[in-house]
Amino acid sequence: MIKTDIQSIDEYNNKIKRVLITKEEIDEALDKAAERINAMYDGHPVLLVSILKGAFVLMADVCRRVTVPCEIGFMCAKSYYSGTVSAGKVSITMDLEQDISNYHVVIIEDIVDTGRTLKDVVNLLKERGPISLTVITLLDKPSRRVVDFAPDVALFTIPDCFVIGYGLDCGEYYRNLPYIAEYNEGVN
Repeated sequence: MIKTDIQSIDEYNNKIKRVLITKEEIDEALDKAAERINAMYDGHPVLLVSILKGAFVLMADVCRRVTVPCEIGFMCAKSYYSGTVSAGKVSITMDLEQDISNYHVVIIEDIVDTGRTLKDVVNLLKERGPISLTVITLLDKPSRRVVDFAPDVALFTIPDCFVIGYGLDCGEYYRNLPYIAEYNEGVN
């Protein structure tokens, strides 16, 4: 179990090992993602579905950039809980309120790691008969995949390391970082 009870700003900062993706790189990728959504749906309304909590920052930034009419919805699916390794069991703790059968659904996710969470969410939503379903993720970590799943759009592919920032956390800390960083597990 990792220590997440941060006692000082120095301790907080020492857990940031290195920046992997800058704010500027994220902004550029978000512009391209929004352009892709606009082109894919060409004026047709979409339902953007954020997987909480990690994707809330990405959802807000994508939503502000798209020009097609959009509604938003939220789901919460957990597999990490408080550690840095997936628990292997996916739990849907908050579900959509909308009937999605008349929507083009775009799932906005923070990271695809083992693939378990998103595969379960996608299967659940496909059963509800959306017009179409697309998965856009900020980060893809294919080296960790344990199920057959690939996002439709991955803004960045990253190596096998635990990352924080831009909505991603460790023990609820670091979501507010404007960049993606590697978490330094070895420092207390």
